[in-house]
Amino acid sequence: MGNRPPLRALYAFEAAARHGSFKAAAAELGVTPTAISHQVRLLEEICGLKLFQRRPRPLVLTSAGARLFPILRNAFDLLAGSLAAVAEPDVQAPLRVTSPNAFASRWLVPRLPKWREANPAIPLEIIGTDALLDLRAGAADVAIRYTRRPPLGLAAHEICRDSFFPVCSPRLLASDGRAIERAADLLRYPLIHFDWMNRDPDAPTWSRWLATARSIDPELIPDKAWDLSFREELHAIDAVVAGQGIAICSDVVVGRELENGSLVKAHPLSLPGYSFYVVWMHHSPRSAVKESFLAWMRTAA
Repeated sequence: MGNRPPLRALYAFEAAARHGSFKAAAAELGVTPTAISHQVRLLEEICGLKLFQRRPRPLVLTSAGARLFPILRNAFDLLAGSLAAVAEPDVQAPLRVTSPNAFASRWLVPRLPKWREANPAIPLEIIGTDALLDLRAGAADVAIRYTRRPPLGLAAHEICRDSFFPVCSPRLLASDGRAIERAADLLRYPLIHFDWMNRDPDAPTWSRWLATARSIDPELIPDKAWDLSFREELHAIDAVVAGQGIAICSDVVVGRELENGSLVKAHPLSLPGYSFYVVWMHHSPRSAVKESFLAWMRTAA
């Protein structure tokens, strides 16, 4: 036991390295930043090496710290998985899957009967939320993440990537009686906008679409106010389906509506979207069940 480093020091270093901040690590562990600093210095004394470059901002790992961090991160993940395995969870317990709201409602839920047909012994609990639930804390077993790159520190598997283009109800176009032949023709109709909570400056919004379309149709109005704006993407989609205007939507999220004709492309110009990833913690329990869910998602996509 005498050769084992203090667990508090290991936790403090791993949290500080993961967050890139003593302050954030302290908030996670419920201590002060000074306590984190003392524990890191203790670990450095034990190792005989500096683990962080002492700068005000940002906190940067030394080469020794960069070697130690992934070892500790994987060790803690393995420990968490081992403790969960010891608990022997009921194989009949639902697999808890968290997903962005719009994807859960428009893509995942309509396909769940196929899951039950293929996996009748594995119930699912779908947690629709646009918040990023903490898998490390056990908030869910599997997450569907919508992002440009694979999430770090998790087993991540890409399912599909989407594109965005203007969509509307065919009833809206029929009510006008005139065909859309150019990008500027879209401005005859109400434009529906929804908030991008991730604040990505490159998000596929009306602003970006109009800026791109202006290169091929100079008559587009430089700045047009949105006729209708929603905080929630699902509400914007509902308004489009109801014939209230045109929105920039994901071809994955509204794929079912495009297939059944309740929505149509209003213009072929598209913007690149993001990828949908199925992710879970490394070395976590019920790996066979998670692999089954991943395989089904790939088939359903």
